[in-house]
Amino acid sequence: MRLGLNLGYWGTTGTDDLETMKRLVVTADELGYDVAWVAEAYGSDIPSLIGYLSASTPRLGWGSAIMQIPARSPAMTAMTAATLDRITEGRFHLGLGVSGPQVSEGWHGVRFADPLGRTREYVAIVRQALGRSNVEFHGEHFELPLPDSSGKALRLLLLPERSDLPIYLASIGPRNVRLTGEIADGWLGIFVSPEHLPEQLSQLREGRETAGLTLAGFDVCASAGLSVDDDLDVAADRLRGNAALYIGGMGSRQKNFYNALARRMGFADEADRVQDLYLARQHRDAAAAVPREFIEQTALVGDAERIAGRLRAYADAGVTTLNVSPTGDTVRERLDALRLVAELARGEGLHD
Repeated sequence: MRLGLNLGYWGTTGTDDLETMKRLVVTADELGYDVAWVAEAYGSDIPSLIGYLSASTPRLGWGSAIMQIPARSPAMTAMTAATLDRITEGRFHLGLGVSGPQVSEGWHGVRFADPLGRTREYVAIVRQALGRSNVEFHGEHFELPLPDSSGKALRLLLLPERSDLPIYLASIGPRNVRLTGEIADGWLGIFVSPEHLPEQLSQLREGRETAGLTLAGFDVCASAGLSVDDDLDVAADRLRGNAALYIGGMGSRQKNFYNALARRMGFADEADRVQDLYLARQHRDAAAAVPREFIEQTALVGDAERIAGRLRAYADAGVTTLNVSPTGDTVRERLDALRLVAELARGEGLHD
């Protein structure tokens, strides 16, 4: 099982300044982590951060988790991916996602209509561009070149480090997970629980079979919060705020993909309670309402022995890359948490 580091966004808290991010990725590189992932929403952007941070990591892979489909044309995404892959000497992983209606329509001005169809066409154009074909596409959402125009089918000028640069999709709903298996090289899963992963693996497998493929070589990536403490309640409390944000506030009452995921995992009543409190702007109460069982299932929390057991559970369930988000009261605690996971994974025979 490969190990990854989730850096998240830049500039949203007091602990994710550039110097801290650099210390985390340099440490991850030294410890043998395989990849670091950067996020974007409507603040910092991914390409700028990867371009800056990757200069300090000679071995570490880099990934976007995720670059938003409504934010860029598919051709612009192909240009950016090819550039970052050259900068990182063939170590870039292109993670894509449709975001949600509030960001897509409110920030980017792109209707959140037929997200699966748009994703399918978008990925096809990106692959065409990275393969350095003359880009020509006639779909429901994209038309290249524009008809009755002076446009022409152009070829990417930059020679990519890899024409088969891996494309990952962040997906949550069952249909979107199936599409991920069909058209992508990897899946970026959030709030992944080893106990519930078989259902998602089945959906990915169905998608692969549609394309005449198997899960062999397909990267099943799970994100997991990481909080080390001998007191399980203390460790879980560090992750409750983030869980409440997603379950309660990432979307509207009518459409929140993370809330729906928690419901499918058996936390329907609790998800409703968290959402009610969060939308009422009672954020602390919403965090307190996140059940510890949800945190325990979807994160690495507690002491070293418990975390070692959960690492085995993720590997046994079929996760091929585990991306951790270390938390702690100080930067030193976050760095120590990264070291602990690397040591435990090697000790369990899960990571070279």
